[in-house]
Amino acid sequence: MVAAGAGLAQDASRLGKELTATGAEPGAAKDGSVPAFTGTEAPAAGWAWGKKRVDFWRHKGEKPLFTVDAGNVDKYADKLSPGQVALVKQTKGYTMDVYPSHRSCGVPDFVADNTKKNVGVAKLKDNGWGLQEAILPGFPFPMPANGAQAMWNVKMRYRGVALDYKKVITAASPRKGSDEWIKAFSEQTNYFPWGAKGSASFSKLPQVENFVYFGYTAPAALAGQALAITIYTEQPTETQYYFPGQRRVRRMPTYAYDAPQIGFENQYTLDEPYVFNGLMDRFDWKLVGKKEMIVPYNAFGAYDFSAKFEDVAGKDFIAASHRRYETHRVWVVEATVKAGMRHLAPKRTFYIDEDSWNPLVADDYDGQGKLWKVREGYSIPVYETGACDVSAFAQYNLLEGRYVFDEHAAGTGADVRWITEPGGNPRLNSNFYTAENLRSISER
Repeated sequence: MVAAGAGLAQDASRLGKELTATGAEPGAAKDGSVPAFTGTEAPAAGWAWGKKRVDFWRHKGEKPLFTVDAGNVDKYADKLSPGQVALVKQTKGYTMDVYPSHRSCGVPDFVADNTKKNVGVAKLKDNGWGLQEAILPGFPFPMPANGAQAMWNVKMRYRGVALDYKKVITAASPRKGSDEWIKAFSEQTNYFPWGAKGSASFSKLPQVENFVYFGYTAPAALAGQALAITIYTEQPTETQYYFPGQRRVRRMPTYAYDAPQIGFENQYTLDEPYVFNGLMDRFDWKLVGKKEMIVPYNAFGAYDFSAKFEDVAGKDFIAASHRRYETHRVWVVEATVKAGMRHLAPKRTFYIDEDSWNPLVADDYDGQGKLWKVREGYSIPVYETGACDVSAFAQYNLLEGRYVFDEHAAGTGADVRWITEPGGNPRLNSNFYTAENLRSISER
């Protein structure tokens, strides 16, 4: 483990020279397991949304270098999280195919420019976790001095102005001894009001991280229910929930943090999507340092919209053929619940890609200090944005032997879509996420 970067000189001229535009070390690891940074790789000619992304990726034909399994996991334990090690050891048949590494997660020029402007400009509030100022879209703290700064880089990573899901299957695997899945089908939009191309001061923008819309279509118990969520950057999340049986919208002020999501048998909380979601105020955030680690990367298989859901999501884990791992350098951030606060997972450790600031792995511990959950975020290059992102992720409950799979495209027939221009889309407007609008578009 390399020590954290609290002593890094906050010099903007280092970006793009001795550091990459996002603050990563450009050089390779001594043993070559992590290559030198190469920058964004364009897809092969002919890609358009609706075509499989992997078919246009230049490294698509590669074979694994080695496979991690229960028989050899201890050999690689120093490059895995404790949760990953436990997952391999206790889940029969679970393996990790490790491929050659590719450091091709760059950012568009305007994001690089804004990131450089942030050096000496971006700052946290006096509370130690809230964002006070940043130039967006860009990484606020490319040379982070503490864990909260690193997490703001995760939250403000460039994802365009919206992620749109025509159909997504939010799934929880069967209980032990059962074959019955929980599958909720919905359409979703995730809108980032600060994500427009250009340059804007965070302090002059709405203090909103993102707006979210869910419209459930199946099963019958959820069909017709819909949510409009405003995730603020500092004040509590505001959730409006439409219940068709009552034909009314209810405000749900406590539907945030570690509150269980409705309908998922306590397997999935509100702050677990995308590996981490929502406010940071309940935790102290420690930047531990960097390490070389085997992480999900270029994991196109989780976005295979043409595959059958069952071929991607097995009964106990995501199929090895739809997971890809590479060795990369990651930042390690520890979150410990603050004195006087409560959370179902009082300790969490996040492993964050140094090139893209994508959250790739997270380990959660329960109140007794036992490993409880491990999340893996499936990072891919996003051809629309010119950056990499994590949308699809899996979360494994190590104590109950179940897992959640969400924000993917598997088995849906439609790819995730990253939108970079508003283009008159009514969902790319804050007025779409009001209680009044939710009622008007939901009533039948």
